[in-house]
Amino acid sequence: MQKAVRALFLSTALLAAGPLAARAEVPNVVVSIKPIHSLVAAIMQGVGEPNLIVEGAASPHTYSLKPSNAAALQDADVVFWVGHGLEAFLEKPLEALGGNATVVELEDAPGLEKLHFREGGPFEAHEDEGEEGHEHAAEGHDHGKEAEEAHAHGEEAGHEGHEHGEFDMHLWLSPDNARAIAAETAKVLSEKDPANAEAYKANLASLNDKLAALDKEVAETVAPVKDKPFIVFHDAYQYFEHHYGVHAAGSITVSPETLPGAERLTQIRDKVKTLGATCVFAEPQFEPKLVNVVIEGTPAKSGTLDPEAATLEPGPDLYFTLMRSIATSLRDCLGQAS
Repeated sequence: MQKAVRALFLSTALLAAGPLAARAEVPNVVVSIKPIHSLVAAIMQGVGEPNLIVEGAASPHTYSLKPSNAAALQDADVVFWVGHGLEAFLEKPLEALGGNATVVELEDAPGLEKLHFREGGPFEAHEDEGEEGHEHAAEGHDHGKEAEEAHAHGEEAGHEGHEHGEFDMHLWLSPDNARAIAAETAKVLSEKDPANAEAYKANLASLNDKLAALDKEVAETVAPVKDKPFIVFHDAYQYFEHHYGVHAAGSITVSPETLPGAERLTQIRDKVKTLGATCVFAEPQFEPKLVNVVIEGTPAKSGTLDPEAATLEPGPDLYFTLMRSIATSLRDCLGQAS
């Protein structure tokens, strides 16, 4: 009788420990920025929670790695980031990981649409920015944005086959790209954690259904203002514009870490005047006074767009809130323009 009770107790203990043991085998996942973290979190729902590096209102353009971030990377089994052209602060830390973690550069995800940076006029770097103390690393290069990226990284364009500044790295602002990122995430996690592959597959299917509904909703939101041009703080919205048919007519600064000079502000103000009543959008992480300078003496309205979700709480729902908020901000501000 005692043996039977002991055996029953042992089997019960093993069953209780089973879920904990399975949970312990879930990969330790680290993600660079909020929009990507949201998509990864959606794929991992019910299995585990990914860690986030760039928290709060911080921007990947100007971020400095914290000791807690470095510790999280050292413990990581999988790291998801966009790539060299966006999170420059991660380059050396990821190289230091060696083969200890699977590092996934999502700009290389299959099926991803990648757009070249726009050039010319309101999207081009100008010499007066250099006069303000922001010298370009590739002065005289035809690609103003590529020069800015090289400047940000402190090196010439090109890094192990990646040409810095060649492509716009705000890839997540297209729902088609979000689907490609989610698919790559599910694939990597399934290979790393085959015990939970079915859960990742189911979560991917659910996420794709939600993204399809979101896509339709956002398209309907911006439809009334598709023909109204606007000015943005920096050129971060090309994927959103390309997918939904809205039109940014220029950016105040080429890259957020480079303050615009007086000549560029004058040029953008002139652009606003020629457009008539329109909108100029600030971003929550950066100096809003520049927007006021641009719209002064014009009929333009001001608004705020948040391409990197600085003001949003991280989690699987963030991506949906982000896309809706951009669409709503465009509709509300442009809808006031005559």
